Amino acid sequence: MSLRRLYTFGRQIARLHEEACEARQRKYIDPITGKRVTTKFGHLQRGKCCGSGCRHCPYGHVNVTDPARKKTFNSLFYV
Repeated sequence: MSLRRLYTFGRQIARLHEEACEARQRKYIDPITGKRVTTKFGHLQRGKCCGSGCRHCPYGHVNVTDPARKKTFNSLFYV
């Protein structure tokens, strides 16, 4: 996948996430994988980090025990 295409998907993901949060939706569909992704709103409704290393975790991945799962999502890829 080209960097340009990743950038396009990253912007799309950011837009989908923002729209879902504004609509108070707990999840949205990732346009690349087709999987359901929990929004920041959904995580806040849960009330704590689930430990899965989620893309939009508002808790800083505090309950993630595997260092490889602690990710920062910068809209293009995890770092």
